[in-house]
Amino acid sequence: MDLRDPTQAVTSSLDGTVLAVLAASGTPLTVGEVAAQTAWGSEIGVRKCLSRLVEQGTVIAMEMGRNRVHVLNRDHIAAPVAQGLADLRTELFARLRRELDKWRPRPHYACVFGSAARGDGGPQSDIDLLLVHVPFPGDPKPPRQKRIRDKAVQVWTEPPPATGSLPKKWERSVDELRDKIRLWTGNRTQIVDISWAEWLTYRNEDGVFADIARDAVDVTPKSTSVGEYLFGSET
Repeated sequence: MDLRDPTQAVTSSLDGTVLAVLAASGTPLTVGEVAAQTAWGSEIGVRKCLSRLVEQGTVIAMEMGRNRVHVLNRDHIAAPVAQGLADLRTELFARLRRELDKWRPRPHYACVFGSAARGDGGPQSDIDLLLVHVPFPGDPKPPRQKRIRDKAVQVWTEPPPATGSLPKKWERSVDELRDKIRLWTGNRTQIVDISWAEWLTYRNEDGVFADIARDAVDVTPKSTSVGEYLFGSET
């Protein structure tokens, strides 16, 4: 899947890209504004595309002041298809969150980072995923106790350690997730799998962790209450 323009997974024409831009927009757009938001295609190409879509009724053109602007006709029977094209990247993130919610143990933090998060990768780009697992036997200890505030219950908490066969089950789940993402998107996946202690120790470092802090798209399962606070302040 082309991470810059996921609509290419469905159609190679500019129509899909233009429809996705209009579906995602909350305001009418001029030809130039549509062209500026497409990953490829010239302004002339976008103009011709919009003309075809207006003829088909999927796009409505209107005069607004001195400008001719365009909106998706959301009453058109094809409008849900356009919305689906616009939502392909967010559907990937939602699917990851739903999948991770099934895991036992669940990750205490998970995010997509890199080109998939920024939306600037090509069809050959890897999907980069960070997974932070609960303490496993033999995991390193943080240099000092660090606590994350769970605002839901107003107490200081940390993830309970995993025991028994759970670490091996986690490893199997990670391997299976790589295969699932390849089926969902056609892209390879690079997974950074680290412990809770390693995350607390290195999350403010440069390199890949700086990329994560800048670009991360959180896919932590909603039922993991601690997940959304991992970037919070320490005490």
